[in-house]
Amino acid sequence: MGEENKEKTAHTAAEEYASEQIEGEGQAGQTEPAAADAAEPDEIITESITEVNVEDYLEKISKLEEENEQLVSRLHRLQADFDNYRKRTANEKKEWFTQAVCDLVSELLPVLDNMERAIEAKGSAEALAEGVQMVYRQFLSVLEKQGVEVIEACGNEFDPLYHHAVMQVECDEPENTVVEELQKGYKLKERVIRPSMVKVAK
Repeated sequence: MGEENKEKTAHTAAEEYASEQIEGEGQAGQTEPAAADAAEPDEIITESITEVNVEDYLEKISKLEEENEQLVSRLHRLQADFDNYRKRTANEKKEWFTQAVCDLVSELLPVLDNMERAIEAKGSAEALAEGVQMVYRQFLSVLEKQGVEVIEACGNEFDPLYHHAVMQVECDEPENTVVEELQKGYKLKERVIRPSMVKVAK
């Protein structure tokens, strides 16, 4: 009986060992294909995503290049338009200035004509003085039409914007009052053409 039990026990142990080995090989055989099967879809997905991204980027780059070309072309057109506008404006300013001078001279020519007649005229000193007065009034009239005005000086308070003081004098007038005008000043609206040359009270 003892030997028989020993044989059975050994036989049972051998069967259990073989069974464990078979199960182990089965599990190992199942693990490797599973890992392989899990890796293959990831690679396919990665390749697919990469291809899609590249195509999108290429399309975006193409659109950006096209937009850049359009913007550069538009910029060149704007620069050309601005250069033309600047040249046209400069020419118009020259034309306006030339026309303004022509208009002023055309109004001054009658004054010049009367001055020549006064020079050529023969007569008394009174007649000559009257002719000069007429020319003077005519000249002032032309200046007034152009907006030129005489700057008021005598009796007014000294204003450095409109008066040029060349001397201070002792007098009964309030201090800083213009007491004498040595040379008339003129202005065009609020722009001083020439300040009045004056004497000022101390």
